[in-house]
Amino acid sequence: MKNTAAESLRRLRAYAISNSLFNPTTLKTAIDRMGFVQADPIRSPARAQDLILRHRVRGYRIGDLERTYPTLDIEEDYLYAYGFVSRATWRILHPRQAVKLTALETRILETVRRQGETHPAQLEKYFGSKRVINAWGGNSKETTRALDNLHYRGFLRIARRDNGIRVYTAARPRPEPISPAERLRKRILATVNILAPVPAKTLQTLTAPLLRRYFPGSGSARTVLSGLLRTGELKKATVGGSDYFLPPVEMAAGETPRRVLFLAPFDPLIWDRRRFEHFWGWPYRFEAYTPPAKRLRGYYAMPMLWGDDIIGWANANVTGKRLNVELGFVSKRPGDKEFSPALDAEISALKKFLNLRTKEPGSF
Repeated sequence: MKNTAAESLRRLRAYAISNSLFNPTTLKTAIDRMGFVQADPIRSPARAQDLILRHRVRGYRIGDLERTYPTLDIEEDYLYAYGFVSRATWRILHPRQAVKLTALETRILETVRRQGETHPAQLEKYFGSKRVINAWGGNSKETTRALDNLHYRGFLRIARRDNGIRVYTAARPRPEPISPAERLRKRILATVNILAPVPAKTLQTLTAPLLRRYFPGSGSARTVLSGLLRTGELKKATVGGSDYFLPPVEMAAGETPRRVLFLAPFDPLIWDRRRFEHFWGWPYRFEAYTPPAKRLRGYYAMPMLWGDDIIGWANANVTGKRLNVELGFVSKRPGDKEFSPALDAEISALKKFLNLRTKEPGSF
């Protein structure tokens, strides 16, 4: 077959889909395979982590992650965004910067270590509810900010959630330390694992602050990534003038399953907007924080995958006990006879995931 630019793009796109949307498995296995699942608190119709996992975990139901979290041997932490990480990924995130604890952080850490699982409200009776300016310019309770810092730096972990609120406990003992060079290499590979194929510009952008903050003296992002290419730990594919990094695997030329999937705005397949526009030819934007009058596709429009193409979006909301789904298309609704049954199957799957009834989809 002639290796045209269009065929190369199709193969790269098919690889992205098959790499990310693997055959559904158990919750623990899925998280271990992905290494990271991004979290977001917006529920429309469910939180991002639940919407991401429902396509990758057999029989997944809304809230399963939060309900079973204490038994999964995973952690909440920050990779390139905040979310849930496997233990293997957590290990390469720490230690972060060696910054001396404040007096308040030291006292809070001692308190949590002494009493075990601790709800933030429990600390207010010891330390008060003074407010400070947070990183976003708003107000946070001083104890909440201290807990966040202790968690981010690996002194505390999230034991569970109580109605969505983090309950803290002392971090588990760390295993044998990994050298800074090894941690850097594995952090980059973990990012590629979840987002592959990653545009070179995106990976450089994600790597540069990592080098400045945690691994000074390791070289520039371009130099570090070039080293991973030389060792064969990454490979590069160039399509349509754009460079992509991916694991050193062969890209199969098989057909992508003809199915409809509604994907979360933070799904690994969707996350990189630069790649999205190159792969599917139209710009997708997350509009939850856009004024309603300026939204083009909706508050929480979920990109709609059909085969190997993303042809539009779906807005899903729950009214009472009913699921309402509204569809939008980039050009027009597909005329394939297989599309309508595939769409009905995805709406039924979403309904089952939410334990709701549904009505016929509309369009706008």
